[in-house]
Amino acid sequence: MLPYGRQSIDQSDVEAVVAALGSDWLTTGPRVAQFEADIEAVAGAPAVTVTNGSTALHTAYAAAGVTSGDEVITTPMTFVATASAAARLGAKIIFADVEDETANIDPAAVEAVVTSRTKAIGAVDYAGHPAEYDALRKISEGVGAVLIGDAAHSIGSTVHGRPVGTLADLTTFSFFPTKNLTTAEGGAVASIRPDLLKRARTFRTIGVVREDLRRPDEGSWFYEVHEFGENYRLPDVLCALGSSQLKRLAAFKARRQELTARYDELLADVPGLRLPIQREGVDPLRHLYPVRVLGGRRREVFERMREAGIGVQVNYIPVYWHPVFEDLGYQRGMCPVAEAFYAEQLSLPLFVDLSDSDQDRVVEALRTILGS
Repeated sequence: MLPYGRQSIDQSDVEAVVAALGSDWLTTGPRVAQFEADIEAVAGAPAVTVTNGSTALHTAYAAAGVTSGDEVITTPMTFVATASAAARLGAKIIFADVEDETANIDPAAVEAVVTSRTKAIGAVDYAGHPAEYDALRKISEGVGAVLIGDAAHSIGSTVHGRPVGTLADLTTFSFFPTKNLTTAEGGAVASIRPDLLKRARTFRTIGVVREDLRRPDEGSWFYEVHEFGENYRLPDVLCALGSSQLKRLAAFKARRQELTARYDELLADVPGLRLPIQREGVDPLRHLYPVRVLGGRRREVFERMREAGIGVQVNYIPVYWHPVFEDLGYQRGMCPVAEAFYAEQLSLPLFVDLSDSDQDRVVEALRTILGS
């Protein structure tokens, strides 16, 4: 089976991990700080590492001060964690519909549902194409909300030369194996605001603080916990892998862009297929290559591609369709653009080590099924 996504590991990655295993530090050591600095160089903002993309979201919402009674606006076209991480803090999730062209959250839909109770607005850079952050920032600033960017798909992407870590108040990343770089499991939270970054760092370290103490005379060993946090620390071993991977991020981007351009060219004339777009000023590092299968044939194409040994995927089921949200009163039909997108969406294989010949195989199978 040709997978729809997979990691790219070379000898330099292996050597970095082995060196970490032979050091005095397996966790909370110098490689954590190094990886955070390496992320900042790419993201454009200081970063705090965490255990995965979902805990990155939980940390970001906590840093934003989300709590019971608050409202958080986000997109339904994402993995469930974008919404559930805020719900776990007691927030009411308000789903805003997406843009038809990009499947990113639609600022006009956000404007329609924002209220004085809105604590945070959570955008997602679907498939690696950054959301419309400038428009979203105007809305968030109008009600004093924190703007959060879920950039699990988009590290390495830029908008008019601005890296994704600088576009929102808080930006989260995922380093799962199928993402643009990997630490096996891992994530990060970046912020252009020092106050939010400090809160994120404290939250991921169980709430432990060693400054601004209420009892500063206890001794040099002393620490306090002022607010509850979580143990979301990413160990040195995985940070070593992350720093090694970041050295190849430019090459990863170039190859993914080359594969994306080949798909654009090879699939341009296939009937019943709609290809992804790229807006002016956006330089994306594509995590997914999402096509839309028209004419109600998505399920047929999905099953026949899988039967041909090609690992296509659907990204994503609208979040509020999941029973955990249905049980809270959310109903289908809330976001019709997102639901129409879901009904047609299909992710084709896209990863750094995908060969041209394997990509040709994907294209030929798709052409055959669609009768081109």
